[in-house]
Amino acid sequence: MARLDGKVALITGGGTGIGRATAQLFAQEGARVVIAEIDAASGEQTAHLIAQAGGTALAVRTDVTDPDSVAAAIATAEREFGALHVLHNNAGGSTLVDNTVVEAPIEEFWRAIKLDLFGTFLGCRFGIPALQRAGGGSVINMSSNVALMGVPGRDCYTAAKGGVASMTRSMAVEFAPRIRVNAIAPSATMTDRVRKLVAGNTALDKLANSHLLGLIEAPDIAAMALFLASDESRMVTGQVYPVDSGVTIS
Repeated sequence: MARLDGKVALITGGGTGIGRATAQLFAQEGARVVIAEIDAASGEQTAHLIAQAGGTALAVRTDVTDPDSVAAAIATAEREFGALHVLHNNAGGSTLVDNTVVEAPIEEFWRAIKLDLFGTFLGCRFGIPALQRAGGGSVINMSSNVALMGVPGRDCYTAAKGGVASMTRSMAVEFAPRIRVNAIAPSATMTDRVRKLVAGNTALDKLANSHLLGLIEAPDIAAMALFLASDESRMVTGQVYPVDSGVTIS
């Protein structure tokens, strides 16, 4: 039996990169997948790729910083597929203008907080009641290894992802035992977006070169998400899992 048979999963930012890899893997493992993506075209493309492979997916244009948009995506998942069992708050990201606390533009701080932290907050605000209505489930947030170690020149992104890690732990306590809440903390993962960031940032280039097991690809993160979505992790909650090729210990 596939590891996610009978489950419905919603993945924010599922149109590209880690989100797309995760959506495809979840579908391969039997889940019906809702791709909540602000870029409608890329979301539809992910759904099309899943359908071509024999899976079931639905794309819903979603702005994770807009409460009404997030609530509508959750409602669509329940209406179309009958329930929601897995919520993967994947949408987020940093930009090249991030910098130290004294040099970063104020606007970049609020951009990171709104997208990465508030977007996760909204996903949980509307998604956790849906998981409760389904009898329980798994929330998978996306933190970052920058929240677990000192990486210079990324203070906006670090603040947002540190908030995600802390919020993950508090929600795990609040919503146990029916809801499990965990987070993944990737290092630089070689999506198209991150390749551009690494190429333009000396600190990130040094970080990429410090990976003990080689560079991380999107399917590596998707594999951890699958574990956290499946019943194999039924006794795991409140954890922040580095998938970082050993960067945080090197």
